[in-house]
Amino acid sequence: MNWLEFLLSLTIGASLILAYIHALIWAGETRQWAHPMFVASTLLIVVIAILELALARADQPHAYAAILRWIQVPAAMCFITFVLFVHLRFQAGRLWLGVLACLLKVAALVPNFTVGENLNFVTITSLERLTVMGGGVLVPHGSANAWMIVGQLANLLLVLFLLDAARRGYAKRLSPVGLRQFRIAGGMAAFTAAISLWWLLVVVGGLAAPIVVSPAFLLVLLVMSYELGGEHLSSVRLTKALETTETDLRQVERRMQDAVDAASLGLWNWDIGTNLTWMSGTGRQLLGLDAREEIELGLLLKRIEPGDRKAVLAALRAALAGRDGFHCEFRIDREQGSRRWIAARGQVDFYPAARARQMRGVLVDVSERKFAEERFRVLVEAAPTAMLVLDDSERIILANRQAELVFGYDRTELVGMVLAVLVPRPPAEEVGSLSLPRSGASMPGVGHELPAIRKDGEVLAVEMTLNPVELSQGSSVLVSVTDITARKAMERESSLQREELAHLSRVALLAELSGSLAHELNQPLTAILSNAQAAVRYLAHDPPNLPEVSLSLANIVESDKRAGEVIRRLRAMLRKERLEFASLDMNEVITDVLRIVSSDLLGKRVEIALELAPVLPRINGDRVQLQQVVLNLLVNGSDAMQALATGRLLRVRTQADGQGGLELAVCDVGSGIAPEDLARIFSPFVTTKRDGMGLGLAVCTSIIESHRGRLWASNNEGPGATLHVSLPGMALAPASVV
Repeated sequence: MNWLEFLLSLTIGASLILAYIHALIWAGETRQWAHPMFVASTLLIVVIAILELALARADQPHAYAAILRWIQVPAAMCFITFVLFVHLRFQAGRLWLGVLACLLKVAALVPNFTVGENLNFVTITSLERLTVMGGGVLVPHGSANAWMIVGQLANLLLVLFLLDAARRGYAKRLSPVGLRQFRIAGGMAAFTAAISLWWLLVVVGGLAAPIVVSPAFLLVLLVMSYELGGEHLSSVRLTKALETTETDLRQVERRMQDAVDAASLGLWNWDIGTNLTWMSGTGRQLLGLDAREEIELGLLLKRIEPGDRKAVLAALRAALAGRDGFHCEFRIDREQGSRRWIAARGQVDFYPAARARQMRGVLVDVSERKFAEERFRVLVEAAPTAMLVLDDSERIILANRQAELVFGYDRTELVGMVLAVLVPRPPAEEVGSLSLPRSGASMPGVGHELPAIRKDGEVLAVEMTLNPVELSQGSSVLVSVTDITARKAMERESSLQREELAHLSRVALLAELSGSLAHELNQPLTAILSNAQAAVRYLAHDPPNLPEVSLSLANIVESDKRAGEVIRRLRAMLRKERLEFASLDMNEVITDVLRIVSSDLLGKRVEIALELAPVLPRINGDRVQLQQVVLNLLVNGSDAMQALATGRLLRVRTQADGQGGLELAVCDVGSGIAPEDLARIFSPFVTTKRDGMGLGLAVCTSIIESHRGRLWASNNEGPGATLHVSLPGMALAPASVV
C-alpha cells in the first residue's frame, strides 16, 4: 500500500466516523436537518474515496475511464447535499444559484454516460505511472470531452453560491452564528474551487497528477463537523447549566411570589386566542372574584363600572395594536357599595407575524391615592384663590371656580390652555425662576407679583405661587393665583398718605427749627447789609477806593450764596413731590442736615462728634426723605439731653456692615429708653416727650422700610441710648420703589 492508498483509506475511515457521530447527534435532535445533510455528504465522500481507491489500482485505461464515469454520480449528489446543508443550516446564499448549480451538475450526467468514455475524457489513451513520495500514482492521458464545460460551470455556480453565503456571514461576524457561517461556507467555497481547478488541469494535461478529490473534501467535512459539534457541545453545556440553575430559579420564583404578595400585587395573564385569563389569588381578591371561577374578558368588563369601560377598552385596543403597553385605571364595586380603584398594567406578546398572542401584567389597588386626589380636587375647588394645575408642558389640566372669576374664561376654555396666555412670562432679569425637577420647565418663581390678562383684555396685578404635586397623570404643578389689583391700589393710596404724613412731619419739624433757620438766614443777610454799606462809603472817598469796593462786593456775593444755600435746603425739605431714588453718599446726606440744624444744636449747647467712615457703600434712596430721618434722629437725640446742664454730646457714626450695606448710629448721653419702650417708640402716637405727637419715629420707620432698611433702638452701656439705621447697598437695594 503506497501513500495515496493510505490517504484514501484514512479518508474513508475518518468520514465513516464523522458520519456515525453526527447520525447519533441527529437521533437526539431530529429537528436539526443540517446533521442529516452532513451525514449524507460524508457517506458520499466515502463512496468517492472508494472509487478513487479503485482508480489508484486500475491497470487498464478503459477500466480507469469506467470508474471515472461513475465518480460523477456521487459528486453530483454531493453538490445537492452541500447546497441543502448551507441553506437549511444558515438560511443563507442565493438559493437560485445553488439550485442552478445542482441542475447543471445533474444535467452533466447525461453527456457523462452518452458522449465519450466519461464527462472528462472522450477517450483515455494511456495511464502513466509516476513515482511521488516513494509511491506510484496513475496519471491519465487522453482527449478531453467538450461537455466537461457543463460540469465546470456547475462547479463555478456552486462556488458563487458558497461565496455569497460566506459574504453574508461576514456581515454578521460579530455574532457567533455569522462567524460560523463565514468559516463553513468560505471553506467549502475555497476547497470546491481548488478541486475543480485541480481536476481541470489534470484532464487538459496542464498538471501531471492523479485525479483525487476526497481528501480535500475531508478537510471541508472536518470544518463542518467542528462547527456543528461545537454547537452541540455548547447546547449540552447549556442544558447542564439550565439543570443546575433550575433549583435556583424555583427559589427566585418563590421569593418573587412572596414579594408580590407582600406588595399586594395581582398577577394576570390573558390568552388572546382562547379569551381565557389566569389570575393570581391576590388579583382575584382585588376584583372580588371567586377562587375557582373561570375568568374571561366579558366577565371582567361586567365588574368594571360602566363609566370606566370605554377607557379600558380603548387602552386594550391600543395595546393590541402595538402602539403602547396596556395601562389604565378603573373602578369596581366589590361588596355592597364598597368601591375600589384598580390600576392595571401589562404588555402584549406578539407572534412573528405581528399578531397578538397573549397579554400579561399586574393589578394594584390605588384607592387611597385616588381618594386623596378626589379630596385634593375638592380642596382646590373650595379654595378662595384661583387654583390651576399644570402638566409637564405647562398646560392647564384643572381649574377651580375662582379661576373662572379671576380670568373671565369658562372652565372648559381654561383646560388645555398654556399658562403663559394668562400670565405672560416676565424677562429672566426681572424675576426669579423655578425649575421643577420633574421636567426642567422654567416658570416664574414663588410669590412674585406679575401682570395677568383677563379674557376681555383687562390687565390685573396677581401674586402667583408654584408648588410641585404628584397626581395620577404624573408630576404636576399647583399654581395659586391671587388677584391683588385692589390691594395694589390700596398700597398706592397708602403710599400717597405716607408721603403726605412725612411731608407734614417735615414741616412740623422745621417749624420747631424756625429760630435756628432764622439765625442761619440772618447771618448772611447781616453780612450783605454791612458789606453794602462799606461799599457805599468806599465809593464816597475822593478818589473812590475801588479795591475795597470790589472786596465788599465779593463778600456780598459769598453771603448771598450762603443765604441761597440755606433757602435751597429749606425748600428741599418743604417740597411735596414723588420719591426720586438715586445713588447717594450717606455721609453727604448727614453733612447737609448738619448745616441746617447746626445753629439749633449750638443754641441747645449740644456738641456734635462725627465718626464718619471714609469709604461707604453707596445707597439707592430719596435724598429728602433720608435727610428727614437724619434730622429727626438728631433732634430726638438733642431733646433727650435737655436735663443735662453740661456735657451734651451727640455722636454720629457711619460704618459698612460687611454685607454690602451700611449702618448709621446716633448716640446721645441722656437718660436712655425704658426697656419696655425700646420697640414701642416706633409705633404711631407713642412718645416719651411731654409735648411730642409720637409721629416722628413712626414716619422714620416707614421711610427706612420703603428703602428696604431697618430702624431700631438700644440703650448704651453707659448713659444714653442709640438709634440705629441699617440700609442695603446699591447691589442689594431695588432699582426703584413706588
